[in-house]
Amino acid sequence: MAAIEDHTPRRTYAIISHPDAGKTTLTEKLLLFGGAIQLAGQVKARGNRRRATSDWMKVEQERGISVASSVMTFEYDGVMHNLLDTPGHEDFSEDTYRVLTAVDSAIMVLDAAKGIETQTLKLFEVCRMRDIPILTFINKMDRDGQELFSLLDEVEKKLALDVVPASWPIGMGRDFKGCYDIFNDKLNLFERGKGGVVSEAITCNGLDDPKIDEILPPALAKQLREEVEMVRGVYGDFDHASYLEGHQTPVYFGSAVNNFGVREILKGVDDFAPAPLPQKAVEREIDPAEKKVSAFVFKIQANMDPKHRDRMAFVRICSGKFKRGMKLKHVRSGKQLTLHSPQMFFAQDREMAENAYAGDIIGLPNHGNLRIGDCLTEGEDLHFTGIPSFAPEIMQRCVPEDPMKAKHLSKALEQIAEEGAARIFKSAIESYYLVGVIGALQFDVLIDRIRTEFNVPAKFEATSLYTARWLECDDHKTLKSFIEASGSAIGYDHDEDPVFLARNSWHLQDAQDKNKDIRFVSTK
Repeated sequence: MAAIEDHTPRRTYAIISHPDAGKTTLTEKLLLFGGAIQLAGQVKARGNRRRATSDWMKVEQERGISVASSVMTFEYDGVMHNLLDTPGHEDFSEDTYRVLTAVDSAIMVLDAAKGIETQTLKLFEVCRMRDIPILTFINKMDRDGQELFSLLDEVEKKLALDVVPASWPIGMGRDFKGCYDIFNDKLNLFERGKGGVVSEAITCNGLDDPKIDEILPPALAKQLREEVEMVRGVYGDFDHASYLEGHQTPVYFGSAVNNFGVREILKGVDDFAPAPLPQKAVEREIDPAEKKVSAFVFKIQANMDPKHRDRMAFVRICSGKFKRGMKLKHVRSGKQLTLHSPQMFFAQDREMAENAYAGDIIGLPNHGNLRIGDCLTEGEDLHFTGIPSFAPEIMQRCVPEDPMKAKHLSKALEQIAEEGAARIFKSAIESYYLVGVIGALQFDVLIDRIRTEFNVPAKFEATSLYTARWLECDDHKTLKSFIEASGSAIGYDHDEDPVFLARNSWHLQDAQDKNKDIRFVSTK
């Protein structure tokens, strides 16, 4: 990683999907094809099989789901890939939304049998809001799925997205033989991978190549030719400009777990995904070719290395050449930070980064001075936009099982708040902590993490609270008066910013109606 050069092309992208569509498996296989790992892990590993590289948290390994996004950097065919795996489960979607602020494109993974699912739709809408171009990978072709033309029709209708098949599967389920590369007129046949070993592709040139008749049964060869001709007639040509604008998606088919179609989607990223794009700040747009360094923090993760109880800030480089040891302005505080130990990631493995360039994702050891949304520059005051923090939809009280560990619990919750994994509020009057989340599963994960990472047995207790809203007001005295008059309805987040703790929707609406000068904000 230390030898990365500025002229090396870069692709910075995320993988998005509904839970169980095969996103984490595809991530592993991309790394395998990229030469980053020798043996792909499995999400539901047995015996001595490796755990999925991107699922490094204990709770992820136990539950077989991804609950935190992870970053993996690898080189493939002369292109540097910054790949961000994201949680699929909707209860952890906030982490995914923030990750999508740091990427230039995305791979959308669909289950061939299930098509467009609810979380896929939500994540796609976020991509659409940000004009993120999307490559589509239809997974699990080795199992029986939907009729393919109906599936593509569903994608077009539900996502209002033009589809152009880049490949076309040969058979489905038990009859799945591989894919025909429509863009390059080649036949790619794969044997089912054994023990994670990647089988080499056998290629034939063009649909008329007699090799197709030698390799495939007559019925499949005929079906392939007919379907590819139909595809070309129905869907037209790939338009790269339309893809970059987020209007069109190339579609690849395969089976990630058996290594089918993975090389093709990886080549698709190389060929079509955009190089690092300009980033929007409040002040101006930042061009990646600018010489001065600018970057922003989009994620904080605690305890990536449980032995060291560390915290890592994930940073997207927006412009300039970052060098290890350089001093950058921390815009929020106005202080200069010397960055001695920047890291590049391969999931839980890391290497010291001697340099990094626009599009790269690096990690900075964080001792509490960096927060999500912070900007680092060579002097200019910049504030990058679009990094969300959402008001919680469910709130519960968090208490230690041992009252003597109250301070330890406080520290654990502070770190979790800095990660953005949950909203943490302290009541202005009472001494307990409130934890607010988007989905109920987050409470189970948090309890596991507090117990395993911080050694604090704790429990959540139900509250009668409905939601929280951050308070803003142009007049300090007006805000102060409201806070003093509201008593137990006021709390403070980990930044000491005031929040209104509403008991129900009427309580919130009543406060808003009676205090027109105060803004009750749902995102921060």
